[in-house]
This record gives sequence, C-alpha cells and structure tokens, in this order.
Amino acid sequence: MTDIKSLKLDELKNEIISLGEKSFKATQIYSWLHKKGAVSFDEMTDISKNLREKLKNNYDIYTCSIEKKLVSVYDGTVKYLFKLYDGELIESVVMKYKYGYTICVSSQVGCKMGCRFCASGIAGFVRNLAPSEILSQIYVAQRDLNIRISHIVMMGVGEPLDNYENVIRFLSMISDENGLNIGMRNISLSTCGVVSGIEKLMKEKLQLTLSISLHAPNDEIRSRTMPVNDRWGIDELLSACRRYTDTTSRRISFEYAMISGVNDSDECAHELGRRLKGMLCHVNLIPVNSVKERDYRKSSDTRINSFIKVLEKYSVNVTVRRTLGSDINASCGQLRRGENNNKE
Repeated sequence: MTDIKSLKLDELKNEIISLGEKSFKATQIYSWLHKKGAVSFDEMTDISKNLREKLKNNYDIYTCSIEKKLVSVYDGTVKYLFKLYDGELIESVVMKYKYGYTICVSSQVGCKMGCRFCASGIAGFVRNLAPSEILSQIYVAQRDLNIRISHIVMMGVGEPLDNYENVIRFLSMISDENGLNIGMRNISLSTCGVVSGIEKLMKEKLQLTLSISLHAPNDEIRSRTMPVNDRWGIDELLSACRRYTDTTSRRISFEYAMISGVNDSDECAHELGRRLKGMLCHVNLIPVNSVKERDYRKSSDTRINSFIKVLEKYSVNVTVRRTLGSDINASCGQLRRGENNNKE
C-alpha cells in the first residue's frame, strides 16, 4: 500500500479526489499526519468513518516506535532508539539549548561511508529511510516529550546525500507551512563529502546550513579516516564548497573531529588554515567520541586550544562543539550498534 505520510499536500489531494472525496479533506488528513502526529487513521476524529475505512484499505502510515530511551542526568539530552515497521533500528537525539529544542535525525539504516571514527557504519548499510520515516523521528519525539522542536540537524545515522531524493522531499515537507513549518535556516544537513550530491544541492538554492565532515587538512590523513576521500579528494571537495557558497551565499560549516595524534597538530592547523582562508565558512572542532571498535582518542584541551589559535591567524572562524549527552553515548550509531550486538 501507499506510504501516505511521504505524500506532499498536492499529491495527497489528488489521491483523495481519486477516492471520490472532496480535496479539502486532504488538508484535514495532512494536518493530522504532520501537525498532530497521528499514527493511525482512527485518531482522525473529524474525518468520516467511511473515509477512514477507505484510507485504511489503501494507505499505510509509516511511523516509528520507541525501542529504548536514554536521558542524560547532566544536561537532559534524550537519545532514542527507534524501531521501524520492518524491525530495523535507527537513532535520534534531542538536545535542549537556550533557543529551544534541536533534534538530530537519521537518514538511513546503517551507512555505506565507513568513516573510521564513526560508529554508524560498523554494521554496514541496510536501506534508505523514506521521507515519512525521517519525519516520524521528529513527530514521535515531540509527542513523547511534549515539546515543540524548532531546529533540525541531519547528522544521525546515514549519509543524507546518499539518500538524496528522499531527503529533499523530507526538507520540503518539514518546512511546509501546512506541516511543522520549520524554516530552512533552522536546518543543518551534514555530508561526509559526496561532491555529486553537493553539486545537486547547490542548484536547489535552499537556505539550510550545509555541514561538511572534513576532519583532515590533506588527502593522506583524510583517506586514512574517510574512504569517501578516495572518490572525491580534498581539493575537489573544497572547490565544490566554494562554488556552493558563491551560488547560495550561505556559509558552510566544516566539522573537524579532533583525534589525538592523527589530525590535531599545529602543522595540520596551518595547512587547514591555508586551505580555508578567505572562504565563507566556519570550523566546528569536535573532540572525537571513543568507539570501542576503533582506537581513536580525543585530543587534549591544550592541543585543541593551540589548534584554535593557529586557525585564528588565518582569520578562520572556529568554535568547539559543546558536548551533550556524554553519559548516554549520544553520538549516533552507538546505541543501535549495541542493541544489534545484543541480538547476536
């Protein structure tokens, strides 16, 4: 049956008309799905019983159920392990900031990219998420916590630009005024450096923030930690980033995981500064999370501070990411990996 929650409003109107109903009823159904977060047609109490039966016979509402929920005692960060309709597991994290609530969502079950410091791809890639499954992470979290989420980061499990069409549809629907109406400027999309996807994304001219998982100043280090660099080297990636900022006038955020003894030397900082000097960008330094299957450890505070001072000499804007949910393994991939390991 058709995945009704992945239909845009105009598509849903055509479907409802094909059922012999008035198009305005599609607006009611869309509101139930995307504003009220309905998980069954029986919840749609202002829809006739006859129409609800038609919907049940022709459509599925893809959602996700809470398999596990962890709450940080330090900062209230909430990590969800969600179960999908086919039993697969994904993760989302809700973080509270002064400006409101941000959710980090997954775009795939597993990941193909194989970044050495990331837990998401250790168990391999399973499948892409449908737009409805990305949306459901937000709707279910809002309902469970009784909050309004105002910001989204697509930095969970999976590579968003490897699921391009579904992600673009998700972005269109989440920013739709008939749905949650979360503005593009409140959305960040993170990629490990899929240049073909960046090229397509720049043509969309969306006002979201593009984040690039860079993590190295040169090909030698980046290829050791990020296999995607063998396909698109750092020169080609940064060239695409410059074209992106020229086309969209949007600042790019470069994510840089600080890994002790790997990419955190002053020499690396100087090389990175030379590459980024003059670009409309921001560098976000991230003390790397420990993953037991990997031997990487985070850089010391002293090393991070030295790295910052070098980048500032090149007039590169740089900050250190605030660590949230450290007591609940809040970085994506770790909870799903642990649950899958328990089943083996």
